[in-house]
Order: sequence, then structure tokens, then C-alpha cells
Amino acid sequence: MGSTAHHRAEGVGRRDLIKRSAALGLVATPGMGLLSACASSGGDGQEKAEQGKKTARNPLGVNDTAGLEFVLFDGGFGKEYAEDAVKIYEHDFPKAKVKFAATQKIQSTLQPRFNQGTPPDLIDNSGAEQMDMGVLVGKNQLTDLTALLDAPSYDDPKKKVRDTLRPGIVEMGQFDGDPVWILYYAYTVYGVWYSQKALDSLDAAYPETWDDMLALCAKAKKKGIAGWTYAGKYPYYIPFSLYPMIGKVGGREVLDAIDNLEPNAWKHPAVKACFEAYYELYKKGYILQGTPGLDHIQSQTAWAKGKALFLPNGSWVENESANVIPSDFGLAVSAPSGLDSSDKLPFGTIWASGGEPFIVPAKAKNAEGGMEQLRIMLSEASSKNFTAKVKSLTAFNGGTSGITLTPGLKSGVAALEKAGGNVVNPRLQDWYVQLQKEKIGVSGLGEMMAGRLTPAEAIKKIQAFADEAAKDSSIKHYKHQ
Repeated sequence: MGSTAHHRAEGVGRRDLIKRSAALGLVATPGMGLLSACASSGGDGQEKAEQGKKTARNPLGVNDTAGLEFVLFDGGFGKEYAEDAVKIYEHDFPKAKVKFAATQKIQSTLQPRFNQGTPPDLIDNSGAEQMDMGVLVGKNQLTDLTALLDAPSYDDPKKKVRDTLRPGIVEMGQFDGDPVWILYYAYTVYGVWYSQKALDSLDAAYPETWDDMLALCAKAKKKGIAGWTYAGKYPYYIPFSLYPMIGKVGGREVLDAIDNLEPNAWKHPAVKACFEAYYELYKKGYILQGTPGLDHIQSQTAWAKGKALFLPNGSWVENESANVIPSDFGLAVSAPSGLDSSDKLPFGTIWASGGEPFIVPAKAKNAEGGMEQLRIMLSEASSKNFTAKVKSLTAFNGGTSGITLTPGLKSGVAALEKAGGNVVNPRLQDWYVQLQKEKIGVSGLGEMMAGRLTPAEAIKKIQAFADEAAKDSSIKHYKHQ
């Protein structure tokens, strides 16, 4: 924003292994341990700007002379799209002074300000130093964005903002009940990214089953090409394809149970089967050598240079790696391969959801201004500008007409069309950031894919982490409604 020991015996299908199992019953995110302090009530705070008069052109009642401070995560999408939206705000409120900044150090930059009660008015809370959303919500540190969602849209006063958004965006911002604490601005397609040119050179199609995946990786290996690489230093990228595979194999209820921190959720046969499938990539030498030591940029660069066929990632990769992806690469994304035709959900099941979480702090001086900036960003013009510049969809349900879609974006749209209703949306990375990134990602999946844990050991370790989080009374817990 990166395989142990059990091989399938001849004559024994993967589905048989699942049935048998059922019968038998970044580098760690910096400063995460300090987050509870970040989310504490802190100092006395700052004096709130007086609310302005609500009008048809100013439905949120923004004080037109109050300053606005906006801090953006400076990541794969860059900052130009936000700067363009700020110019619109400045045009609409010429007396207001806007202070805009972009940084990759969200938590370390903003933690002291949350403690002091002087946070900015709008924050793009993303990246390796993302603040834990569950903690912020649980400690009442965020403004409920319902007023924004119920306001008239920027383009059409007859439509509420909420009625212009893609399905699932409002629900993603909810944690417990009706309030909406987060507005996810980008709409991200997660999956397995690849070069169509590379597959064509191997006379291959994207593999729909895991046996076909292994066969293709073997074919590539003979030509000196690795099957897979990933962000080894940030192995929480692996779930971008692994989680929807688990959902495909076992059904979305398996992912819901994992999100809900239910006892033994990680011991489900579908989880075991998918962990063992991924571990085969390691055991058979299909992972690019040195991958555990690569960060997201290094792994993406190696993949773009043709050193590996497949990369688990999100749709920001097209923009983030634009300078290294060759023009004839044929960038494409696919839903993950399944095990076989007995999977609960069909091939095409994919993870797609809101990305780039924007928040308005509860102690923001100008919360109305922060929400108005978001209202502007959710206009059709700003949405088109984002899509054209950063090659990604937005939460605005539309905004692609008249735009020439880039290869990755076009492939992402096609993948969503193929998925239809089979779109899954795991919530661990929203509800329990530390658990997902440091523990499941780095200590569990990262160790397994580097060959230092077997799948059984990784599952046992991850289940223990989940159980620990479930019993931790200092953590606010969330469940699918």
C-alpha cells in the first residue's frame, strides 16, 4: 500500500484431504503497541470552528472562513488527486486557508496530535503506519460520517451521497450499529496479478485449479521463471489472494468466522487445504529466490521484470509500479485459483472492497470542512480525475465513462463483472490491524512461506493469536451482522 510438508499422494484428491481433515475434527507496524495511547482521550483539544449556515450549496454548514487541515497518506496513489480536490474546496470557500500535507508516517506523525487533542480535520489513514481503526472507533476518536452520507451529492442535489456509492462502501465504514466512521475512497480489486504476455509465451491460460497452477509453475521453472513472488517483508499481502481462495473453497462463512474471532475458525478444513496448497509453492521451489527479504517495491519490480509469473496484490500496483511495468506487459488480474470443481463458490470469486480509509477525527477543529472535502472527492469529476491519474476505481459508483481504461484497470473491471455476486470482503485488516499485519501476516504466513513453519504449525500459531485477541478485554470486538 506484500508451503510444509504434505504433498498430495498419487490417487488422493485434494477434496479427499479436506474431507479427512473434517472427519478428524512492512516489517512489523512501527509503534503499534503505543496505539492505545494514540487513541486515548488525550488533552483538552482545540476550539471547534463555529458552524456556518447550511444552504443548498453548503449542505453541511461549513464555516467559509475556517481553515482546513488535510493529511494524506503518500503511497501508491500519490497525492495529485487530493491536491486537485483541495483546489475545488479552495474555489468553493475562497476565504478558507487549506493546509495540505502528504506523508508515509501517518501514525508517528499524528499520534502526538491525537494525544494532545489537536488532530487534523481529514486524514487518509493508510499505509504501513496506519492507525488501528478498531481502536480509534472503540475509543470514540472519530466523527460519525452519517451527516456526509445523508447530504446531497456534489453533482445532483436530488441524490444523497450514500446513493452514489458502490455496494458495500457504507457497510465497510460501520463497526457496530448504524454510525459510519470511515469513508473508503478507493475501490480496490485484490487478487493474483500477472503478465498476459508472460502467459502467452508459455502457451498458457490463467490456471483455475491448484493442480493447473502447480503445472504452470513447473513449466515456468524449466524456463528459469519463478511461479510466484510477494512482499516478503510485508507478508500480509499474501492474504490478498489467499483469503478469497479460502472463501472460494469453504464458503464466505469461513471468512466470517475468522473475522468474528470464533474459536477454531482457523482450523476449518478449507483453511488447512489452502495453507497446504500455498506451502507447496515453497516446497516445490516455485517462489522466487530471496522473496522473504523483499519489500513490496522490490517484489513488484522483480515481477515486472519477468522474474516471476504471479504476484498477490491490490489494484494500486498498476500505478505504484508504472515506472517498471513494460508497455507490452499485458497487466492483468485474476481471482485466485481454487482447489477443484467441488469448491463452495465458483472460479471468479474475488476480494474487492473499499481502500484508502479517510477519517474525520472527533476532535477535529473543522469536521464539517473535512466532510465537505470528502463530498467534493466523491463527485463524478473528482472520481474520474482519480481513476484517470492513478488507474484505480473509486467508491463513487461510476466515473469511468469517457476514460480510456489502462490494462490493469480494464482487467479489474472485467474481474468484477465475472465475479458478479461472488465478491468477498474479509474485515480483519479493518477491525484488527495489529493481529492481521504483525501476527497473522508476519509471524504466521510470512514464516510459513519462508519454510520456517509447516501449515499445521502456522495454523496453530495463528489460531492462538486470534484466541488471544478474542480474550483481550482492552480490544473492542466486532462481528458480522
